[in-house]
Amino acid sequence: MNRRAIKTIELLAPAKNRESGEAAINHGADAVYIGASRFGAREAAGNGFADIELLCEYAHRYYAKVYLTLNTILYDNELEQAREMLVQAYNTGCDAVIVQDMALLEMDLPPIPLFASTQTDNYSPEKVKFLQDVGFERVILARELSLKQIAEIRKSTTVELEFFVHGSVCVSYSGRCYLSEALSGRSANRGCCAQLCRLPFDLYDDKGVKITGDKHLLSLKDLNMSEYLEDLIAAGVTSFKIEGRLKDIAYVKNITAYYRKCIDKILDKSDGYGKSSSGNVELFFEPDVERSFSRGFTTYFAKGRTQGLNAGTAKSMGKYCGTVVSVSKRSFVLDNTDLLANGDGVCFFDNSGKLLGTRANSVDGNTITPLSMDGIRVGTKIFRNSDRLFDKKLAGKSAVRKIHAEVSIEISEDVVYIKACDEDCVEVDISIPHSSEKAIDSDKMLKTIIEQFGKTGNDIFDFRINCQNCEYFFPISAINAWRRQLILALADERRARYKRKESTIVPSGIAYITDEVDFTANVSNSLAERFYRRHGVRKIEKAVESGTVPKSLMYNKYCIKFELGMCPVKQGAPKSGDLFLCHANKKLKLCFDCKKCEVEIRRIEN
Repeated sequence: MNRRAIKTIELLAPAKNRESGEAAINHGADAVYIGASRFGAREAAGNGFADIELLCEYAHRYYAKVYLTLNTILYDNELEQAREMLVQAYNTGCDAVIVQDMALLEMDLPPIPLFASTQTDNYSPEKVKFLQDVGFERVILARELSLKQIAEIRKSTTVELEFFVHGSVCVSYSGRCYLSEALSGRSANRGCCAQLCRLPFDLYDDKGVKITGDKHLLSLKDLNMSEYLEDLIAAGVTSFKIEGRLKDIAYVKNITAYYRKCIDKILDKSDGYGKSSSGNVELFFEPDVERSFSRGFTTYFAKGRTQGLNAGTAKSMGKYCGTVVSVSKRSFVLDNTDLLANGDGVCFFDNSGKLLGTRANSVDGNTITPLSMDGIRVGTKIFRNSDRLFDKKLAGKSAVRKIHAEVSIEISEDVVYIKACDEDCVEVDISIPHSSEKAIDSDKMLKTIIEQFGKTGNDIFDFRINCQNCEYFFPISAINAWRRQLILALADERRARYKRKESTIVPSGIAYITDEVDFTANVSNSLAERFYRRHGVRKIEKAVESGTVPKSLMYNKYCIKFELGMCPVKQGAPKSGDLFLCHANKKLKLCFDCKKCEVEIRRIEN
């Protein structure tokens, strides 16, 4: 770890549960984020505080951090329970809490840092500066921001900036999506999004002519910003976040390991930055983001608006394997020979653009015999969405993380002196009396001591031993006892040295960026209302979840017209009116604000 580093770069991984969180730490995460039993934006990824405390203890061994997600909006009758959960988060060792509801800033809280969730719509320099000034230690930026916009935010602020670099992408600005609440009664801002944006839709123009049918027009590809990490650092981001608290442990292992390698390459050539936790990771597999769940990849708006954001499916496509060059009754031949194995799952788009899947029952070179040939034709592009051999590797022990420590051993006629100093400059000294006889073979004894101290097994340390000579004989059991004593002493000293950052919200009268807020501010309780009034907001519209009927159900930067080559401004297409999305009995109107280059999606009552 570069202790001369001016700044540290954090790799932040998702934790569905304690097991997943520990796996993320083992595979190189500097921090993990995890939900408690309630009030997290992923309702299906809740955990008890007993497990969260154990995860904190595990992470802190490596000076890694644990952040609790308490990032739903709250009702008045939930405020005290939310406050108590935040107190529990502090008492169990969490390093920060990610929040959306401003009511929490009106409470008497322990000195635990608060991070502004991406659900608070952190899109402009003015908004981020306000959140900084009212006491947030970190702001999680909107995914839609470009590198240029992030740099502009950095120029106006000093608060820590966190940015999503990998995983699923919401088609709407986070915190400003009411589609699920309005159409299914399940609120995204309450942690139970029905993901209606992943459904197939028919698209009509304003004259009722169908443009396309049964397509996943709002389902976007997954984010992959690995090629832009250096650019993000230059723009001011210091925490790289992986989405995926609902993903399985294999996904967490693979994606975390991949980004650890990417970040380490950057840090190895940088004098000004270092990683924010301890230890080095040894992997027993080669990470590959294409071998985990994905709908294809996009860098979204990093360098401005581009086409090709739509995934065409809600399901995982996985890794592209090749194109079918010939077919027979029971098998097909690919133009690639080394990507598939017996038992792999494969998928492909049929002639109508629908994603279909089957299993590779047998693979002989580039000839694949699947469970079903339905839909497979010459020219079909084949993807592997289930990788049996890769999954088998990840199911076992796939990484080990060790903290380097220099150990010196000096042996006098009656005392063994052992001193250790780890990569964080944590030092311990132990003295062990002995009354041993002279060794017959001192060189052999020296070799034995060095070998036994190297056997740290499942312990977190990697010892480099300096022992110049040993004139006395010691049984292996005694040497092992020394090693265990040293490990315990160094681990205890590291634990004692770990200090959480503390931060207290001090109420202020800093003016909010506007003096009116509509339902998109998501004010659903009296304390949140008090917060905004204290900051100069005169008119406050209640949240959709509190009964306000939304004017629009989604606010998007993603534009279907642009995606389909129909934009009159940027692509020179003929001018056209609003478009309409239909699924079953649901009809949505797309209203295009070309001046802002944004889209509102509104409900049309049948």
